[in-house]
Amino acid sequence: MMNILNTKSAILQTIREKSILKQLVYKNTSEVFDELKRVLENLVEEYNNELEDEQDAVKLEYVDRGKSEAQIRVASDILVFSMYSNVFQFDRDHAVWQKDYVKQKPDNAYSGIINIYNFLSDSFKYNRSEDLGYLVARIFINQEKHYIVEGKRQMGLLEHDLSQSISDENSLRKIVETAINYSLNFDLLVPPYDDVKILAVADIEEKIQNANIKTGKRLGFQFKSDDV
Repeated sequence: MMNILNTKSAILQTIREKSILKQLVYKNTSEVFDELKRVLENLVEEYNNELEDEQDAVKLEYVDRGKSEAQIRVASDILVFSMYSNVFQFDRDHAVWQKDYVKQKPDNAYSGIINIYNFLSDSFKYNRSEDLGYLVARIFINQEKHYIVEGKRQMGLLEHDLSQSISDENSLRKIVETAINYSLNFDLLVPPYDDVKILAVADIEEKIQNANIKTGKRLGFQFKSDDV
């Protein structure tokens, strides 16, 4: 009977502790995401002021898509910023576990995630649901609003020390501008000839009607995770 009571007590304590921790991490991630949206909106306004004499197609556009998503259009690209509603723990092989900041306080390894995806703007404009987007970077925010950013090596991203990096307006702007710069230089490639050389009449009619030819910046090529 005593073992059952001890087990029940341990379960209840874990539920309480994990619930409080995850609620705090989610709250922090949500607050950072709200600040990120303000950074996006201000950045778009600032850049458009510099592009005042240019055509509308050249100007940036910000769209708030609700509590957990926002996007900006930059030239022929769209960057989608998406916040997970779940809280995750870094796996034991991740580099964060090598730091005393996490070793001494394992709860610091629980994080919310904000993903940054790159799509072609025409994919949204023409409702091409088969088009591909690419994960450019992801931001991890923990219970103390410390963060790290993982991204493609070409971005030179950005912060890897969870103990030192604290989210603020300047750090978020740096992340956004780095992601924009990377995406603008991540060019659309021609698909291999053998992938597109045969098409049935019914297929082309459907594709003409729906503008449904699958497009992505690396269509037809397989890349290692760090090569795109």
